[in-house]
Amino acid sequence: MAERTIMRILLPLVLSMVAGAREATAQDAECARERADMVETVRAYGRSDARGLGRQGLSERVLEAMRQTKRHLFIPERSCSIAYADMPVSIGHGQTISQPYIVALMTELAEVAPDHVVLEIGTGSGYQAAILAHLARKVCTIEIIPPLAEVATKTLRDLAYDNVSVRLGDGFAGWPECGPFDAIVVTAALGEVPPPLIEQLKVGGRLVMPVGAAYSIQQLTVVEKTAPDKTTARAVALVRFVPFTRSKN
Repeated sequence: MAERTIMRILLPLVLSMVAGAREATAQDAECARERADMVETVRAYGRSDARGLGRQGLSERVLEAMRQTKRHLFIPERSCSIAYADMPVSIGHGQTISQPYIVALMTELAEVAPDHVVLEIGTGSGYQAAILAHLARKVCTIEIIPPLAEVATKTLRDLAYDNVSVRLGDGFAGWPECGPFDAIVVTAALGEVPPPLIEQLKVGGRLVMPVGAAYSIQQLTVVEKTAPDKTTARAVALVRFVPFTRSKN
């Protein structure tokens, strides 16, 4: 009688676990298809973006990083159809995860190499940091909104992005202890490039950020540090990013 009772209890539990595993497998397959479609859409945009990238388009390294990164795990809904559409997605607290093509474009413009140390300002959900982690030796990322920093840290840890460090704080001052940096990616708009970020950028390094007023059209700008006290800058695309949030202190 005891064995039958145990079986009556265990059988529904086992069946529920099997059903759950099948649903998870089905979702993974669906997401993989939609992620592959997203990559092809991004590739096509890259080929047509003569001003931003020239005729060469996006590199295979960047496209492969996009293909390997499970974007649906970095948005609150965890929906494949929402995550892999070429559009920004709200992640709460007035913040968004950028549309896939803009993520790819900024990553490409940063010219990240396998031995690079990269700084990201504006962690958000952690998606851009995950993309960079596939390409760089080390990624240091700063988020000023505590709940976002906490969730991004957990997501990146759960997905085994061991070469990413998340810091809570004001990104204007950068992260000198983690640098100097071969590349810096800023995912929020400001009217000027923060001087501390230029200081922490290596000679030969690149900084990519939207420059312009909040809540308006900004210029996606690439700054190259050509000497310790010299930089060049060029605007490559019109974009609209959330404002660069500063600490009240």
